[in-house]
Amino acid sequence: MSRTPPPPAAIAPVAATLLGRAHDLGTRMARRIRAEVTYYGGQGPVVFEELAASCRRNTELVFGQLAAYCTAGMEPAEETGRRAAREGAPLGELLHAYRVGSEFLWSELTAAVRAADAVTADTIVALAAWWVNEGLAAAANDAYRETASELLLQRDRERSVLVEALFTGVLTDRTTLWEAADALGLPVEGPFVVVAASVSVPGREALPGVEPRLLAERIHSAWRLLPNLQVGVMATRGPDAEDTVLRVLGDFTTARMGVSPAYRALRDTPRALRLARLALARTPGVRFDDGPVALLVAAAVDEATRIARTVFARLLELPGEERSRLLETLDQWYAAGGSAAGAARELYCHRNTVRYRLRRLEELTGRSLQDPRAIADLSVALHALRLLPPPPEEQ
Repeated sequence: MSRTPPPPAAIAPVAATLLGRAHDLGTRMARRIRAEVTYYGGQGPVVFEELAASCRRNTELVFGQLAAYCTAGMEPAEETGRRAAREGAPLGELLHAYRVGSEFLWSELTAAVRAADAVTADTIVALAAWWVNEGLAAAANDAYRETASELLLQRDRERSVLVEALFTGVLTDRTTLWEAADALGLPVEGPFVVVAASVSVPGREALPGVEPRLLAERIHSAWRLLPNLQVGVMATRGPDAEDTVLRVLGDFTTARMGVSPAYRALRDTPRALRLARLALARTPGVRFDDGPVALLVAAAVDEATRIARTVFARLLELPGEERSRLLETLDQWYAAGGSAAGAARELYCHRNTVRYRLRRLEELTGRSLQDPRAIADLSVALHALRLLPPPPEEQ
């Protein structure tokens, strides 16, 4: 790395003398930094001998350049920057340390220059110009930023692998789960919920910026981007945590997503993901029903969808509008506890209209809504129907 202007050659003898004292000067510089820079102070994480060794190397670099009138590489400064990034030192503290160290070396150099009669005023001016442009702090800064970026990418990759392992069930024993939860910033015990959001373009998040937005609401989460899905697990501790999650997710108005029921143990995350994907499969923005029938249907998806096609075979042949109207009526009838009047209020129609539609359903399915077994069959089939892909006219 070249310097503009170059160090003045006349300063070389003085610099050579100081270079011979690099060990002592580096130690004194380290003491100065330790006294003035909080991060490197007595209670800080950096061992004094490591700091002193770094100061000596940087001292040798500066006075070596001046003594030899050369432009040696910046390896000591770059290594200092890389090490600081790896240790998690704040960049501001690193640059503060370089300012303190630079002031210390400058004071030592100017004192030695004043004692050397052969050094002229012009030489001192040239030396000052070189010192300003010397660039040790800049080299350390660049190396720090480059290393910090590499570490961030590495941590993102490691975090992504842990999230993938959590969702696929690779993590099973409690110790491994605890370590993964700690690395991901999640508790081991819930409640948790899982979200699966459909990705429209591979590589592009369906819920961009969702993790920091949740964190701003004190909701810790971990996310993984797949080719067709963005999936995440959220810790929902606190009385309003689930409502907060749903509110934040609701801000992503264009995203199709499914949300699992709440669950307690982190090891159950793969099952929760399956339920979230089932919720996504049929209706955008739906919360998976955690009732017994829905959970039984989810446990045997293939068999459940076969039942739906069998029970509703004739109904599925109807035009889309009529089919949807009959299914919605049946759904509201169940929600109203079997009350035609209650279903009518939700559907904004007369209760006799509800009764007519229910009789039509009985004709199409061959099942009476007075028979408890038939009611159970229709309930299972209705839940399973949500797992089927929408008909072509609804896609």
